[in-house]
Amino acid sequence: MSKRAIPLVDLSQFVNGNEEERAAFVEKLGKAFHEIGFVGVINHGIPKELVDGFYTNAKKFFALPVDLKRKYEIVELAGQRGYTSFGREKAKQSEVADLKEFYQIGQEVEDGDAIKAQYPDNIYVNETPEFTDLGRELYQAFEKAGSELLKAIAIHLELGEDYFSTRIHNGNSILRAIHYPPILSEPDSAIRAEEHEDINLITLLVGASAGGLQVLNMDDEWLDVVPEGEEIVINVGDMLQRLTNNYLRSTTHRVVNPPREMWHTPRLSIPFFLHPRADMDLTCLDRCVSNEHPLAYEPITAGEYLDERLRQIGLKK
Repeated sequence: MSKRAIPLVDLSQFVNGNEEERAAFVEKLGKAFHEIGFVGVINHGIPKELVDGFYTNAKKFFALPVDLKRKYEIVELAGQRGYTSFGREKAKQSEVADLKEFYQIGQEVEDGDAIKAQYPDNIYVNETPEFTDLGRELYQAFEKAGSELLKAIAIHLELGEDYFSTRIHNGNSILRAIHYPPILSEPDSAIRAEEHEDINLITLLVGASAGGLQVLNMDDEWLDVVPEGEEIVINVGDMLQRLTNNYLRSTTHRVVNPPREMWHTPRLSIPFFLHPRADMDLTCLDRCVSNEHPLAYEPITAGEYLDERLRQIGLKK
């Protein structure tokens, strides 16, 4: 068996474990996020049948004719809801668009929170109603697993278990279904997704339908991440890196093209980008700033930071 590129943790050890098991989980997760920024998670509580059902319906959506899909693309929403067509998004340092199209589902506020006014409504697809319905269910399952992981991170950072709870309640998280179509001709130097870091606090990724995900380790080597079974992959985003003054690493990753003989194979992946509320203060934590680790970032809110990054990647004008 080949060596794993990223560590593996069992979330049930934290959610249902005794004090000792919880402490061991926190230690292992904190070490992984500090050293590589990526970890595989099992027993995460996201039902397999929900993931499978969403996959099946996402495939149906992406198989629709382009003109029909474009009905669900509302450019002024900057790719935050509904469909984004092929070739719109690029990595911030890249001149060439990634080889992908995607669909996004966002937060639906149900408890009368005034933050509802900040979020556009989700866009429902008439042709594949189950796609958006199952997407909402999957969104909530991801939110639940993500909130447990953030509790463990808060304990690791000695902030108290509930540090993130109010900051992510009705947060601006996004569930994205990404379709990388078959590659039909020599790409214009673009790969399926050019190297990048994620914007948010953490990303939860449920197994892709084809390989290609690679992470850059501390020795500048690209390692293949191959999730096994029902494992999901979690990585640190730039917001958490900023908050911790680079103590937790937002690791560079990419999706490479398959070998030429596999160009005809499409790829589908389902990341959940866990965002806080827009007013969360991302000022570096005092405990993460020292003489050895001087302050690396100016104060900014999560909303301001998201806005800046959406412009860099070409989704917002």
